[in-house]
Amino acid sequence: MDIQIREFRIEDYDNLITLWERAGLEHRPKGRDRREKIEKEHGQNTSVFLIAELNGELIGSVFGSHDGRKGWINRLAVNPDFRKKDIARKLVHEAEKRLDKLGIDIIACLIEGWNKESMKVFEKLGYEKYPDVAYYTKRKNWDI
Repeated sequence: MDIQIREFRIEDYDNLITLWERAGLEHRPKGRDRREKIEKEHGQNTSVFLIAELNGELIGSVFGSHDGRKGWINRLAVNPDFRKKDIARKLVHEAEKRLDKLGIDIIACLIEGWNKESMKVFEKLGYEKYPDVAYYTKRKNWDI
């Protein structure tokens, strides 16, 4: 398979949402995942948004971001028809490489407790669970 990893473009948005839905990735189309928010975030120098394509079809995605000190891997998704073909690893490694070029030495991800499959993927990629952290969030509403 000739899978291409490339930078996300806003024209990919509708196909990205379709991918997330097929992959079972929860998203907030009225909040943080709405087109305008993603376009704004993508336009900043703190983001690395990548997609995987096969013959022009969007089959995977990963969003990376950083705050200048720590990088984050977010929104890793692979079309279920293409799982177990090394696509997630390729996406994460490319995001890591790009964050490294920006001087980011720590990369982390947050995975919700129900998402055991993602936990397995990241463990295979060398990520270790950090058991002593409690995650708190403050939101304007739960749609964001």
